[in-house]
Amino acid sequence: MEKQQVKSRQRVADHGEVFTAEREVKAMCDLVKQETERIESRFLEPACGNGNFLAEVLRRKLAVVKSRYEKSPFDYERYSVLAMTSLYGIDILEDNAKECRQRLFEIWNKEYTNNAKTQANEQCREAVRFILHKNILCGDALTMLQADGSPIVFAEWSLVTGNQMKRRDFALNELLEGHEEQMSIFMFGWEYDEEVQAFIPLPIKEYPLTDYRKVQDYE
Repeated sequence: MEKQQVKSRQRVADHGEVFTAEREVKAMCDLVKQETERIESRFLEPACGNGNFLAEVLRRKLAVVKSRYEKSPFDYERYSVLAMTSLYGIDILEDNAKECRQRLFEIWNKEYTNNAKTQANEQCREAVRFILHKNILCGDALTMLQADGSPIVFAEWSLVTGNQMKRRDFALNELLEGHEEQMSIFMFGWEYDEEVQAFIPLPIKEYPLTDYRKVQDYE
């Protein structure tokens, strides 16, 4: 599946669906190589398909996590989860979104299991599945609406201290407005985000600090 560029002629005709080849994916990721190797650097693929770009970025991030934290199962687990929280995708077809979630989980789980060995646990795996459910959505990046017609909302995940993770939810259309506009008196309550170099709105919802293995406890 990773090397398949077309699922069917009908899908090409209906949706213009053609997946990017592995060689081009790697070459394009090399253009932002430094960012792909920053564990916390966030990536959004607005037409993610079954995850060719996101899978490549995840592999690169996990390689960095392994190189730094291989000898510490606790740190490896924390930072591998953080790497997963940094990846976001939207696809107009539900089967693609579902396949992308599963593909990313399998990449992460293979590395996690190999590294954590007997310390690998189901609670952490469930947390990652939940994060993927929130980060990889079925919707239209042009209209910024999900398949059910509701606005696309993404969760921002931040590893605050120790094993504590903070989640804040943002509407995608409001986030993009911060990139397009300069600060004005009409943007009261917005804040400047150093990482994305743009003003961002206040979150539409904030969640209490929680153990990163238990983020699924807050829907």
